[in-house]
Amino acid sequence: MKKLFKISVLELIVILVIIACKKEKSDNPTNSITTIVFNPNVSYGIMIDQDSNVYKTVTIGTQTWMAENLRVTKYRNGEPIPNVTDNYAWVVLTTGAYCSYANRANKDEIATYGRLYNCYAIADSRNIAPTGWHVPSIAEWNTLTTYLDGNYGPSGKMKETGTTHWNSPSDWEIWDAYATNESGFTALPSGFRYFLDGTFHNLGFTGFWWSSTAFSATEAYNLSLSYNSGWCVGGDGTKQCGYSVRLLKD
Repeated sequence: MKKLFKISVLELIVILVIIACKKEKSDNPTNSITTIVFNPNVSYGIMIDQDSNVYKTVTIGTQTWMAENLRVTKYRNGEPIPNVTDNYAWVVLTTGAYCSYANRANKDEIATYGRLYNCYAIADSRNIAPTGWHVPSIAEWNTLTTYLDGNYGPSGKMKETGTTHWNSPSDWEIWDAYATNESGFTALPSGFRYFLDGTFHNLGFTGFWWSSTAFSATEAYNLSLSYNSGWCVGGDGTKQCGYSVRLLKD
């Protein structure tokens, strides 16, 4: 009788674990299916957003960054960020919104590249970041790139290695050889959504990341990396652009 009781308890534990795993997969459909190639020599931490998505994090110098692009669909207070798929609706927005590249619903792609956000979502007082994290200012981006700067520019130390996601330069520029991802930042070319017509461009070629620093009433600073350059480029983007987001620990 005791033996049967032990077996039934064990079976109950197994059932509960299976139920919990199924629930986690259902609640967090983009977890654990990324195809990102991380640096195996870097020690990563974790961050959990308000959707319960789990991300790798990495400490670079004095800063701790997300090592993946944000894919959250809620603000910190639990209110939803609208998912805007219509092109015209996207370009006339003056409030926060997100989308997936080309409005694709492929879970592996979303888990890998994250989602794209307009700058109004970045500036929303409900906060796109979970407690303890924030969207970096352009000065904080500059701190990162200055720390990583070298003879061949810092982007090679930030970009995922290989051509799993980054396109190969047509003439194999020297910059491509310096895509070492030694920082562990693991930048990906997630493309962008264009502010004039809401169309999507440059997946595999370019990554753009918002900063929290306004350039003007209609523009904000951003950082970009290209497949054929070893340099990080700071610029300003119209707030209706859809760019990726990396968060920085407070």
